[in-house]
Amino acid sequence: MEANKKALDIRRRILQTLLFFKDRFDLHEGKEDELETIDYIKKNVEFKGANLWILIFAIFVASVGLNVNSTAVIIGAMLISPLMGPIMGIGLAAGINDFELLQKSLKNLGIAVLISILTSTIYFSFTPLDDAQSELLARTEPTIWDVLIALFGGLAGIVAGSRKEKSNAIPGVAIATALMPPLCTAGYGLATGNLYYFLGAFYLFFINSVFISLSTYIIVRFMKFPQKEFMDRKREKTVKTYITVFTILTIVPSVYLAYNIVKRTIWEKSANQFITTELEFPNTQVLSSNLNYDSDSAVIDISLIGERVSDAEIGILQRKLEAFNLQKTYLNIKQSGDSGTDLNILRSDILKDLYERNELQIQDKDRRIALLERELEEYGQSNKQVMDIAKEARVNHTSLENFSMNRAVIANLTENRQDTILMAYAKFGRLPNRQELIKFEEWLKLRTKSDSLTLIVD
Repeated sequence: MEANKKALDIRRRILQTLLFFKDRFDLHEGKEDELETIDYIKKNVEFKGANLWILIFAIFVASVGLNVNSTAVIIGAMLISPLMGPIMGIGLAAGINDFELLQKSLKNLGIAVLISILTSTIYFSFTPLDDAQSELLARTEPTIWDVLIALFGGLAGIVAGSRKEKSNAIPGVAIATALMPPLCTAGYGLATGNLYYFLGAFYLFFINSVFISLSTYIIVRFMKFPQKEFMDRKREKTVKTYITVFTILTIVPSVYLAYNIVKRTIWEKSANQFITTELEFPNTQVLSSNLNYDSDSAVIDISLIGERVSDAEIGILQRKLEAFNLQKTYLNIKQSGDSGTDLNILRSDILKDLYERNELQIQDKDRRIALLERELEEYGQSNKQVMDIAKEARVNHTSLENFSMNRAVIANLTENRQDTILMAYAKFGRLPNRQELIKFEEWLKLRTKSDSLTLIVD
């Protein structure tokens, strides 16, 4: 009987816990009517009039941000960008079997992409700054993190869009998923004739768009949005077939691409770990490293300077690659003195390394000089302040003969640390009473704005 009561009590607690979590994570609470949400997303799908001009202006702003390497400007451009509309529209259309909405969303996304790339191409064709900055280069190749950001960002976007009270989540998703910068980078690639930049940036935009659409599709299905009804059953079957084929043709290649991105990311991490761990020599330094990943054969290019590494040691390093899960990877080491080594590359790497080291040393010296200048300035002000305070103190204490004040370092042996305090020394011809000395010390603390002042009286 007692065992049955305990079992019932455990079941009751488990049920309460499950109900608690169900209540906490219930997406239906505060949800807008599904038809209102569908209408809200449909309104943001079309690109014409004001929407199109806002997109063009936002692309110009983002292009300028990438050109001058300003993160703040890029974020500002993404905040005003309306690119999320048709991408979420594609996921919604697939989720509710609305073939007309799917066609409209794809058409408007195509227009948006074309206008965006054309706008950024025009900008980068005329800008006098033609160097590829770090913000721009970061958008030439997708990583696994871009895939995850697009997926979870898209989930956040559709959940926020389905609420009665719209939050700032959708602008946040536009920033997180960074849809605009890849299109601007693609425009830069066209303007400069760099096909690698164009394809890499467009690939990143494609991956982001697909996974935002996929997350929208998942939430729409999960929340059981009403499917579009057809009077003609044959027409309904045809539309569902088209939607299914489109979904498969979009998702399957994207999942494969994402899988390859994951493999490349893991390989790059292992390759960098290998370089850091294994390529340490007493009198030889790694000048530069270049990682070239391919699923069939990957290459790690290393440039060394200093004492030559023997062929035997290089052979050992090649065999160690497997221990870092770098199968099908070839280690290509270039050393100064090799007949096949490009001396110009080595020379530029050396100069770059020396420049960076000198730059760090100069910055360190500049910091030290600035610190010493501040200390000298404080010391000069302190000397002037001492004379002013002494004259002011003499007004109230006419027997004051000598006065000195300076900061001192006190070794706190109890707590094993150092303290800096302000010490004041005062010599009187006639020693004031205790009450006057207390007032004098309080006045000094107030005058110097220092709580840690110690007065020594002679």
